[in-house]
Amino acid sequence: MRTDINLPHLAPSVPIDFTGMSMGILTEKKFLLLAQTFKTLGDYSRVRIVWVLLQGEKCPSEIAEAVNLSPSAVSHHLKVLRNSKLVRLRREHRQIFYTLDDDHINKLMEAGIEHVTEILP
Repeated sequence: MRTDINLPHLAPSVPIDFTGMSMGILTEKKFLLLAQTFKTLGDYSRVRIVWVLLQGEKCPSEIAEAVNLSPSAVSHHLKVLRNSKLVRLRREHRQIFYTLDDDHINKLMEAGIEHVTEILP
């Protein structure tokens, strides 16, 4: 997973040790990046776009049709998702295709779906 995301300047802090939970030591920078990831996924349209990309690589027009949004709206959301390293693009001549950045996004979505399924009546 790429880690070249722009984050605000953080003051030095004491890392939090979660070694008993098999997560290792989480630093403030990691917590901030995690919060940014959840914030990015906190948008209804972006969650639907990620859901479509769980099915595999798609071009923007396929995504727009699947989520019933305008191509410009989908383009905007894809840019936000790309900047947060949740999706990546691949160019083939003049065509662009999007896919999830890695399998962690898939697992995150599956866990979220499982969670909301359990709390719904």
